[in-house]
Amino acid sequence: MKVQTPVSKERLASLDILRGFDLFMLVFFQPVFVAFARHWQDVPVFSFLLNQFEHVQWEGFHAWDLVMPLFLFMVGAAMPFSFEKYRTNPDKAAIYKKITKRFFILFILGAVVQGKLLSLDPLQIRIYTNTLQAIAVGYAISAMFLLHLSGKWQLAATFLLLAGYWAFLTFLGDFTPEGNFAEAVDRAVLGRVRDGVSYAEDGSWSFSDNYHYTWVLTSMVFGVTTMLGVFAGQIMKNGKDKLKNSRLLSIIGVALLISAWLLSFQTPIIKKIWSASMTLWSGGLCFLLMALFYYIIDYKGRSKGLNWLKIYGMNSIAAYTLGMVINFRSVANSLLWGLEKYTGDYYSAILTFANFLILFFILQLMYKLRVFVKI
Repeated sequence: MKVQTPVSKERLASLDILRGFDLFMLVFFQPVFVAFARHWQDVPVFSFLLNQFEHVQWEGFHAWDLVMPLFLFMVGAAMPFSFEKYRTNPDKAAIYKKITKRFFILFILGAVVQGKLLSLDPLQIRIYTNTLQAIAVGYAISAMFLLHLSGKWQLAATFLLLAGYWAFLTFLGDFTPEGNFAEAVDRAVLGRVRDGVSYAEDGSWSFSDNYHYTWVLTSMVFGVTTMLGVFAGQIMKNGKDKLKNSRLLSIIGVALLISAWLLSFQTPIIKKIWSASMTLWSGGLCFLLMALFYYIIDYKGRSKGLNWLKIYGMNSIAAYTLGMVINFRSVANSLLWGLEKYTGDYYSAILTFANFLILFFILQLMYKLRVFVKI
């Protein structure tokens, strides 16, 4: 991990701003909105929005279910730009060293964020359970494809990953929380270090009936989602006509949505196991969002009012890790505790707002000082 100032002349503003939008929704807007809106959940519009800012329990798709796929997609979209120098570099050992280093740092950070690594308790640590770890796997798969396969073979390999995952889930189980094959693989491979495991006083352990996110076999489609981002990045990098690029991104997005809808009659859209139809559905939405931001920002040149999102987008790993690990509420509470008697039930929401406002100011300062944490 290092701190640097980006110098890439090819850097697209739309990539940084869309990534920033995704991170802003994750580490500012959603927690703050939910904290306040829950007091008005009897109002229909707030009830609808609160529902959209929650993950679907099983089948279906909410707006909040797009945050993680978009994160992976954006990692992939940046790779054609950052990997250009690696494809022609004869020193393959240095390339693999960089890929391996990034993989392990992301995996460790994921364990810190959600895997209870900082508990220093072997019984609490969970090995594979976080978005950063999914990114690590998707990045590693995509890196191998980019380094060793031509464009046509990249498409073929990505299709085979998706088709293989679809086949595993279709023919070796069902699409219920307990009966899907991805769940069986996670339980067999991760065992007691799987998230959701609980221990009894006698030392015995059991799987939770409520935790059904899958990771091990699902790594196949983490790679697919990241590769969809790679294909979008290749379009934006190699296409000379930005208007045509935005149109092509839109067409692919619509085609993926239609494909997902057709496949959903056989394979339900299920975010928790990243079903094949969900992979296509979220990929289509990612392409459409990328097309919109690319058209407005890079083609039309209209980024006014959006550039502040780079505060999050150009320090995405720092924003995510700080937002998930460090609780600034205690700082806010030490200064604002006198308001509690006047604000009542809203005091907790005010602390939540202050928590993420402090994070925003930290990221803003890093941006102004041109301090960017890269892995």
